[in-house]
Amino acid sequence: MTLYISIDDTDMPDSPGTGRLARQIVEQLGKKYKITAITRHQLFVHPDIPYTSHNSAAAISIHDVPEDTLENLFEEVTFIVKSEAAKGSDPGVCMAHVSQINPAVVLFGKDAKSMILTQEQALSIAEYSNIRLVGLDGTKGGIIGALAAVGLAASGSDGRYIHIGTIRNLHGEAEISDIKAAGIPDIISVDGKPVQSGKILFRKFPQPVRIQGSPVLLVRENEGSWIVERRD
Repeated sequence: MTLYISIDDTDMPDSPGTGRLARQIVEQLGKKYKITAITRHQLFVHPDIPYTSHNSAAAISIHDVPEDTLENLFEEVTFIVKSEAAKGSDPGVCMAHVSQINPAVVLFGKDAKSMILTQEQALSIAEYSNIRLVGLDGTKGGIIGALAAVGLAASGSDGRYIHIGTIRNLHGEAEISDIKAAGIPDIISVDGKPVQSGKILFRKFPQPVRIQGSPVLLVRENEGSWIVERRD
C-alpha cells in the first residue's frame, strides 16, 4: 500500500520551515516504514491567505504499509507534528492511500494553487473520500494545504523533491554520474534534450521536479555550464 502523508502551516517566521519538520518525521519513522521521498508543493500566494514565507506544503511518500498499522502511523505523525510545530502555527496533517485519492482530491490540490479555498471544503472532501485529515492547533488552517498536497503529490506532476535518495549529500555542484547515483535518473534541458555528461551547478542541493511520478532534474546552459532550473 502506497501512502501520502502531508503537513502544512507548521512554522512561524522565526522557526524551521514545514519542509524541515517533514524531514524530521522521516528521520524518526524511517527505520519502521519504507519512506521514499518528500515533495514540496507551492500553493496560492494571496493577501487573504495567511502563510509564513512561501505558502508551500510538504508530502511524504510511504510504501508497503500494512493495513493494520495505519492508525498507529497516523497517531505517530500527528504526535510529532503537535510536539514540534512552532508555537502560534496552525498545523494540519493529512494521510491517504492512493485508492482514496479520487479526482475531487486532485482537483482540490490544483485549485489550491490558484484560488482561495476553505476549511469546510477540505473537510467535506476528506470525509467523502474517507481520508484522514486533522487540524492540530491554532486556527487549524493547515488542513487546506495538507489535503491539497496529498492531491498534488498523487497527481504525479507537481512540486519538487526536497528528499529522495541521497540528493542532500550533494552541495553546490556535481558530475551527472554522481547526481544519477544519488537518486535522480533523468536530467533534461529546458529545451527537451537529455543531458548525459558534464558538471551541473545548483543551489544547496539538486532539487528535481516531479513529473509523471518520477524525479526529473531540469537544467539550462549558461556560459558552457549546466545550471539547475528550479521550478515550484
